[in-house]
Amino acid sequence: MEKQIIQVEDKVPVKLLIPLSIQHMFAMFGASVLVPFMFGINPAIVLLMNGIGTLLFIFITKGKAPAYLGSSFAFLSPGLLVASKFGYEYALGGFVVLGIAGMGVALIIRKCGTNWIDIVLPTAAMGPVVALIGLELAGSAASTAGLLDETVNMKNVIVFLVTLGVAVFGQILFRGFLSVIPILIAIIAGYAAAGFCGILDFQAVKEASFFALPNFQAPRFHIEAILTILPALLLVTSEHIGHQIVTGKIVGKDLLKEPGLHRSLFADFFSTTLSGLVGSVPTTTYGENIGVMAMTKVYSVQVIGGAAVLSICCSFMGKLAALINTIPGPVIGGISFLLYGMIGTSGLRMLVDNHVDYGKSRNLALTSVVFIVGLSGTALNLGNVKLTGMVLACVVAMILSLVFYVLDKLHLTNDQ
Repeated sequence: MEKQIIQVEDKVPVKLLIPLSIQHMFAMFGASVLVPFMFGINPAIVLLMNGIGTLLFIFITKGKAPAYLGSSFAFLSPGLLVASKFGYEYALGGFVVLGIAGMGVALIIRKCGTNWIDIVLPTAAMGPVVALIGLELAGSAASTAGLLDETVNMKNVIVFLVTLGVAVFGQILFRGFLSVIPILIAIIAGYAAAGFCGILDFQAVKEASFFALPNFQAPRFHIEAILTILPALLLVTSEHIGHQIVTGKIVGKDLLKEPGLHRSLFADFFSTTLSGLVGSVPTTTYGENIGVMAMTKVYSVQVIGGAAVLSICCSFMGKLAALINTIPGPVIGGISFLLYGMIGTSGLRMLVDNHVDYGKSRNLALTSVVFIVGLSGTALNLGNVKLTGMVLACVVAMILSLVFYVLDKLHLTNDQ
């Protein structure tokens, strides 16, 4: 018997809403607080703006696009470079300008529509691009779990296997209420295993205050800092389109048409602009939460909104945020293994559902090149921004698809 699907607009009873919201918050927490740690700022402001940004996203997209906005990794390289040279407040200025530019792109898309996406990113290209969103994060999941350390700690391996095992077999065996919270149960099981193995550290919880205001900072602007960060616009836009397409496939709706790519993209960059104005890092739709939806078949924006409210609450509750932050890497890594794999599978599912014909040379070439470019580690440097992985593969796929389109118009392709 298949799990009951809870659709985007469905209301969820409170007894189900709370654990489902906690599950989504746990899924994003580890990656989302890592970015502020790398910038050397308190994660409380990030938790606050992630929550606010997510609620604004839901409002702007009219509650029709389930997405959680977490800390973006696309800005790390240029942002850290600006922060080290000018100071973090100048990185904030770059974030603000990029967010405004992104909103401008969204308005252009509103005028031009989204039909161009089918031309520049046909399914034979988009499927592998979406798959790469999950597949290129596989190494990150293994690293977070401690499996790539020079000397692997067997305690980490045990905690990782317990977490992953409960998540995998829970997906298959759990019934009723438990079948919609396998991620939460796996995190609890992994946390218990970490306690049994003696790798939990509660020192930060003891030192944290019960209540604390987030640290707000104002941005400052410098033309060099802005130009260093601005090229990241391409990364975030490509990532957003990929996330919206894979989310649409999961929930069974065309989110690029309704509520519209212009709305979701505008909301994403509006959140980034607000975050930069108050001292937080840029936001982006989160693959971890897309994976949770794919696994649980719970797509309700009410649940996403609940997770956002919990994130906002955590930003003011020092000890609670510190306690959540004690979840060890092997637990996060174990969950990520499955969630990232789910995203990868969603991309492959696009190829199957759309009956992509690999008897056609163009489809075979597109998919092959996209996968190799995305997984080869090849990088293209544009100033201080490095295009690699899924984003570089997306750019290559767009160029190839446009060339094929032109050749079609000239009646030169043998597929015709």
